[in-house]
Amino acid sequence: MTRNPKSPAGGNSGPLPATIRERPIVLVGLMGSGKSTIGRRLAARLGMRFADADDEIERAAGMTISEIFARFGEAHFRDGERRVIARLLTGQPLILATGGGAFMNDETRALIKEASLSIWLDADIPTLVERVGRRSHRPLLKNRDPGEVLRELAAVRNPIYAEAHIRVSSAASPHDHTVRAIMEALSQWDNPECNA
Repeated sequence: MTRNPKSPAGGNSGPLPATIRERPIVLVGLMGSGKSTIGRRLAARLGMRFADADDEIERAAGMTISEIFARFGEAHFRDGERRVIARLLTGQPLILATGGGAFMNDETRALIKEASLSIWLDADIPTLVERVGRRSHRPLLKNRDPGEVLRELAAVRNPIYAEAHIRVSSAASPHDHTVRAIMEALSQWDNPECNA
């Protein structure tokens, strides 16, 4: 698998391969890495539809992610998440922001790697802690120190996120810098078939 290096945020991206817009682009990474915000901006740049998997799951279930976790547990949530992501990836190509744990599920990860171009938004722990502190809806952080939880998650999840087709740093700088870095990485993408 070809993996692009981190791209300079200010770099000028070349023309995108025509095949880029022909398949979904899925953003993976820890909570707070900016998947939803960056995904919306990237979709606008590429003229593609944007979807947030968590929003789609809540709409399908008629309850919030926190309520699903509390009432049915994580295993039930992950099963629903996999089904929703599978549905989204079979439609019109789009930019899809996934929840932090989606790529950890073997079936979901295999589906994403086969059916889309996956991008890992990699952010350092201080940046993640600052970002997750802005919102209080995250079940995995309930009654726990965010920095401790994120360090534990990063230790387990980062090696799996590294299986994504492309890795881009999601730094503390404005999200538009990360969008430009993604555009640069996409312009250099040399494996449009996404064979992992």
